[in-house]
Amino acid sequence: MSKRVYISADYAPENGDRDVVNLLHYWSENKLYKINFVDTAEVVSGSVSQNSDCRACDLKKEFNQQINASSSVIFIVGDKTSSRIAGSSCKRMETNYGDCQCTPYKQNTNGIKCCKYPYVYSTMPDSDIGEINEYSYIQHEFEQARRKRKNIIILYNSLRKEKQWIPYYMKDYENLAEPFWIYNEFGEKVGNYVFVKKTLGYE
Repeated sequence: MSKRVYISADYAPENGDRDVVNLLHYWSENKLYKINFVDTAEVVSGSVSQNSDCRACDLKKEFNQQINASSSVIFIVGDKTSSRIAGSSCKRMETNYGDCQCTPYKQNTNGIKCCKYPYVYSTMPDSDIGEINEYSYIQHEFEQARRKRKNIIILYNSLRKEKQWIPYYMKDYENLAEPFWIYNEFGEKVGNYVFVKKTLGYE
């Protein structure tokens, strides 16, 4: 049975964690494996990111919707994860509307623009994490997954438990985090398929 899974990872061309994501997708798409899922984090046609005036808050709102539609959320933690701050530049919570400016997503050459939202609403405990915040994208994803009580899976892009890589906001889940890579009986580096299958609920 196909599941809906949200995968959060560092997609930086260099020193990112695409290798883990690519293998997860391979397992899902290959009929030899029992894992079958739709990655709800993948950019699809109609995403707000295609809008020339897309802001960090627009992306975070879309992340909320994608996470809400997922049964599990996988966080890939690499050696650069805790230092990633993309999405954290919003100052709207502490700045008056008229004085708050930001740069549209991937539109740096177009300069800064005034905030799109004159009013900021507080969120109730069971509602989504508000999209106007100073969280990085990955922290926002984590806080939303935690608030919505999703099945959170944390995988190190490593052969070892690299506890020093865990961002401070994931510390409560540190003991649940596992290395994605293991050595098989032939001494080859392979993904920990058995662990991922079990934690996603495929027996």
